[in-house]
Amino acid sequence: MQKVRVASFSISLDGFGAGPDQSIDNPLGIGGENLHQWFFPTKTFQQNVLGKSTGTTGIDNKFAENGFKNIGAWILGRNMFSPYRGLPNIEWKGWWGDNPPYHVPVFILTNHKRESFEMEGGTVFHFVTNGIHAALEHALEAANGMDVRIGGGVSTIRQYLQAGLIDELHIAISPVFLGKGEHLFNGLNMHSLGYDCAEHKPGDKATHIILKKDKQ
Repeated sequence: MQKVRVASFSISLDGFGAGPDQSIDNPLGIGGENLHQWFFPTKTFQQNVLGKSTGTTGIDNKFAENGFKNIGAWILGRNMFSPYRGLPNIEWKGWWGDNPPYHVPVFILTNHKRESFEMEGGTVFHFVTNGIHAALEHALEAANGMDVRIGGGVSTIRQYLQAGLIDELHIAISPVFLGKGEHLFNGLNMHSLGYDCAEHKPGDKATHIILKKDKQ
């Protein structure tokens, strides 16, 4: 059955999913890279993002690998695609170089229209200006029966949670404090929204939590 999923989304011990002051030099915000120290060494990251043949293969990699299985489309917030605000910089093609790690259609939530474009490896970026429901409708259709992954950032995930549209979340809790930034669960009553913890497992550099929405 087709699902809407969040996978490999890292938060700090104090609940922040990104650091403050995102910029071209700090795409994850100040201190944000520390959230992903569990992910960077994995075989999944090394191969899918860096194009290398090395990487760790333990529990952390298993969760990272699962995040790419059966994904037919992605949805990203504007900040996950670009550091620029206001009218789009049409020369900017994302943080990932010529061959982004998605290899499927990616729908970017934005306030500004931009023509779709294709990158190496089959990634096609589409820009959606009429909200989260429209983006999800496009993504579900493009995924052709496979799952849709909500890649972030924090604001985007929160919007989909509040709308009750996410079926499953994999959260990786990294053993660091950020102190400030974008808080994932602040003000959200996850129990009232229908979510329960279905699995929790310690990895080498993070604790992995699977939250699932009650379908009843």
